Amino acid sequence: MLPVVDLDPQEVRVLGCLVEKQLTTPQQYPLTLNALVSACNQSSNRDPVVSFSEEAVERAVTGAKAKGLARFVHPSHGRSALRYRHELAEQLGLDERQLALLAVLMLRGPQTPGELRSRTERMARLDGLGEVEAELGALAGREEPLVRRLPRSPGQKEDRYTHCLGSSDRAELDASALDGEDGSPSGAEVPSAAPATEVPSAAPATNSVATGAWSEELAELRAEVARLRRDLDELRSQLGA
Repeated sequence: MLPVVDLDPQEVRVLGCLVEKQLTTPQQYPLTLNALVSACNQSSNRDPVVSFSEEAVERAVTGAKAKGLARFVHPSHGRSALRYRHELAEQLGLDERQLALLAVLMLRGPQTPGELRSRTERMARLDGLGEVEAELGALAGREEPLVRRLPRSPGQKEDRYTHCLGSSDRAELDASALDGEDGSPSGAEVPSAAPATEVPSAAPATNSVATGAWSEELAELRAEVARLRRDLDELRSQLGA
């Protein structure tokens, strides 16, 4: 069994998607690169919603493989494309219920036991909040904890839990959501700034501040849109739409 490794936000998203699809659509698992990109970028059951390029997803799953948590499945039995699968259950010693809880935390961020119970229904059977809390306690009580309980923020009435598999930095994931929107793949070179002699000396600092404020506001708007989409999807599901 591997010790807990430090995953970056893209690796967290990719592995969470692989677990989710294994538990909800096993007939389509392992996933092709196209299917994995679609899973990462889907607008439902994701917070935040991102727009990863194929290159970004391929880098992330390769990074997870290097850490022992993903595997490449080469074509066989009539399949013509390379596919990808996770190794979390084997390497971290997790059962189906623990995998489901961990995947939802990886895909949607910190959540209460009640939220986790409703959002894992399609993945695994968890009978009541007591069983959810027991599994969370088991994951948190390991020698290398996989989840932890967060301190309550002002106004919060319920405890929330988050995973401990690595960074889930929202700003970094939100930045990834912009990846490729201009048609450039992730990692493409950014044109260098114009020479300083062509602009007033005070302009770079002023523009930097304005750009930073705009980027922060855009990230907040994207997060809010993602939350509204998620709430709408859940409402439609409840109404049987």
